[in-house]
Amino acid sequence: MHALLVIDVQNDFCPGGALAVAGGNEIVQGINGIMPEFGAVILSQDWHPAGHSSFASSHDGASPYDLTQMPYGPQVLWPDHCIQGSGGAAFHDDLLEGRADLIVRKGFNPAIDSYSAFFENDHSTPTGLEGYLHTRGITQVTLVGLALDFCVNFSAVDAAKLGFDVTVRQDLCRAIDLDGSLDGALAGMTAAGVTLI
Repeated sequence: MHALLVIDVQNDFCPGGALAVAGGNEIVQGINGIMPEFGAVILSQDWHPAGHSSFASSHDGASPYDLTQMPYGPQVLWPDHCIQGSGGAAFHDDLLEGRADLIVRKGFNPAIDSYSAFFENDHSTPTGLEGYLHTRGITQVTLVGLALDFCVNFSAVDAAKLGFDVTVRQDLCRAIDLDGSLDGALAGMTAAGVTLI
């Protein structure tokens, strides 16, 4: 079976949001349009507690987009975003959320960020998505959403490492492109065996 993974199409990642990705709202109708083509639709949702350790506001003297070291490795410090239960954490109003078979929430552990829909940023603590896909008999995944160079990238690479056949629809993603992060992500996904279309 082939599943569509819709990554973090949330208000805070769309224009006007706390961590807006340019053009993030432009992909919503296209994502809705391809949902019927897949045997399963899974949405991921950034879901941070207030004061999360990945927020610049949680570190004295830090600014958004600074890089810091966490016990699990380097971490970009972000503006406060996708706080649990907030309007910013909600899915974009036009996204057909009701079509989802499953919603995977990530980043809820205050001590560790989670870009990938499969693992937290320590690359070892699972979200449970892998097990769900296997029990549903899903072997192929197509990823769309926000942002291409962070959460889509990490999710796609992890899916490929876990043995899934992975495609990323670049036309249905938008990127942050922080200090060359887009080129690095595209190269990393290609090296991991992800098909970019």
